[in-house]
Amino acid sequence: MFNLTTIFSDPANWAALATLIAMEIVLGIDNLIFISILTNKLPAHQRERARFIGISAALVLRLALLSTVFVIVQLTAPVFEIFGKGFSWRDMILIGGGLFLVWKATKEIHHNVDPEPGEDVFSGRATMTYAATIGQILILDLVFSVDSIITAVGMTDHIAIMVIAVIVTVLVMLLAANPLANFINANPSVVMLALGFLLMIGALLIAEGFGVKVPKAYVYSAMLFSAFIESLNIISRRARKAAAKAATKPAKNKKKAKAAPKSKARIRVQR
Repeated sequence: MFNLTTIFSDPANWAALATLIAMEIVLGIDNLIFISILTNKLPAHQRERARFIGISAALVLRLALLSTVFVIVQLTAPVFEIFGKGFSWRDMILIGGGLFLVWKATKEIHHNVDPEPGEDVFSGRATMTYAATIGQILILDLVFSVDSIITAVGMTDHIAIMVIAVIVTVLVMLLAANPLANFINANPSVVMLALGFLLMIGALLIAEGFGVKVPKAYVYSAMLFSAFIESLNIISRRARKAAAKAATKPAKNKKKAKAAPKSKARIRVQR
């Protein structure tokens, strides 16, 4: 189907593949954060399977979109105009996905900030079912897949390179899914940071849908810096907890040492 020998005999195609894989992994981080936060709300025995289904669906959607790449390219053609601004199917998908992401992130932030979370003010329910979780993951999978494939089409003309980049990216997502989800679940402050990321990504998708180009390098640099600061906070909290535990051990040992002579004296009196 593809003459890989001919394609990869050109060093430029190797460079295109490496660049595309890096871009797809960066775009996949958004998808992975969303999947991690949603699946962590499920019972423990369902989380890993839900992550696998969500990421596998992302692979299937991306490969399906690649098979209709000529249709995908046409999604960038304007369908209608409002006040002189043309909107394509891609724009509408990005705006819809961005609004969904903003709504979902806002809902989760409210749930985390509320000291006594009861019924959710957005949906009337405090918990999510397995089917609802998978459904929401599939919605965002579609949005991120369209954005991912359009990005790939703009970087190379070879379908084989796109397919390899997508498969490598999804394999990386599969390997990182459980460690990332467990890390987010074990550090509550990281949950809020991740929700903030999703809120910003949602706003970015809406802006892009309206034709406002925000350099993604700036956004991901800000996210990386925020993650670095939060990692310092985590290290600091762990160091304080370790110091507090170490401080309590000598106090307990002193109490035991004081109690020991008294117990011996009581034994002697009884004799």
